[in-house]
Amino acid sequence: MIRLLANWLLSAVGLLIVSRLVSGFHVDSLGTALIAALVFGLLNATLGLLLKLVTLPLTILTLGVFLLVVNAFVLKLASDFVPGFHILSFSAAFWGAAVLALIQMLFRFLVREAEEA
Repeated sequence: MIRLLANWLLSAVGLLIVSRLVSGFHVDSLGTALIAALVFGLLNATLGLLLKLVTLPLTILTLGVFLLVVNAFVLKLASDFVPGFHILSFSAAFWGAAVLALIQMLFRFLVREAEEA
C-alpha cells in the first residue's frame, strides 16, 4: 500500500516537473497533479492497455517508439477530464509523455537504490 501511494505521489511530481519543462503542458497545482496522475493511471491501465495491445505490431515495427504516441493520447485524454490540467496540442502531449517516461525511469532507479541501502 505504501509503495502504491509513493508511486502515485511520484507520478504527480513527475507531471509537475513536465509542466515546467514542456511548453503547452500545464498543471495548476500539486492537488491537480495528484488527480491528473490518478486519472492518467486509470486510463492507462484500461484504455491504454487496450490501445497497446491493438497497436502491438506497430510498436514492434518502431522498436517501442509508438508507445510514446499511445501514452501521449492517454495523457491528452486525461487532460480533458481534469480541471487545471491542460495539454494544448498533441505535440505537447508527445513530448510530455517522453519527458515523463524519462522522469519516471529516474524515480524508479532512485527508489530502487533507496530500498537497497
